[in-house]
Amino acid sequence: NYLLAQRKTQTELSTWAQRRVRRQSGAPPPGETSTEIFYTRRVRLQDVEKRQIEEAKGVPSMPEDKRKTEIATFAGGCFWCTEAVFQRTIGVTAVIPGYAGGTAATANYDAVCSGTTQHAEVVQITFDPGQISYRTLLEIFFTVHDPTTLNRQGNDQGPQYRSVIFYHDDAQQKIAEETKNNLAPQIWAEPIVTGIAPLEAFYAAEQYHQEYYNNVGSRNPYCTFVISPKVASFRKKFADKWKD
Repeated sequence: NYLLAQRKTQTELSTWAQRRVRRQSGAPPPGETSTEIFYTRRVRLQDVEKRQIEEAKGVPSMPEDKRKTEIATFAGGCFWCTEAVFQRTIGVTAVIPGYAGGTAATANYDAVCSGTTQHAEVVQITFDPGQISYRTLLEIFFTVHDPTTLNRQGNDQGPQYRSVIFYHDDAQQKIAEETKNNLAPQIWAEPIVTGIAPLEAFYAAEQYHQEYYNNVGSRNPYCTFVISPKVASFRKKFADKWKD
């Protein structure tokens, strides 16, 4: 009797494993035995316990239906401006102003402003490709800044204000080159001087630069006369991409 019961349990476990595979593939399983229900609940409990342990360690748990996000890094003049625009873009989940192109030792605002560090002011954009494509982000990028002026955006002058697309992989490089060569010339009559380079390192800017336009706004005339018109122009030209 003991051997028969053991074989029955092993058979039920084998059947349970097969049905679990069918459930994961989307096929509806037949009725489950009590042993199957026990093991199904145990697996679910283990998943819950794993998430609880990760949360206790400070590891954020990811919802099962969370979409994959991607990252884009652009330099288009003062990062206060580009941050303000992309923060208001649908599908964008985070924008971090920072520095790229130089070394960690010189990744600070005072040094970068000297124009001698090889850094450019950049924004690193986290986005949901299910809502907005990398190509569309580039279209916005080429529209809201002037990619025809070398080392300058308006009155902001110096190599730190140069126009650069820092790509993260081969796919982004290909799209960046295509967009620069085919799309940007349809927007601007003058030659495009935007650089395209691999991102070797990104350094977040000081905390007081984060959310600058949102936090300071009209208290700084630069926001009123430079950033606000850019944001308004973006909203007018890309109304369907405006984040409510």
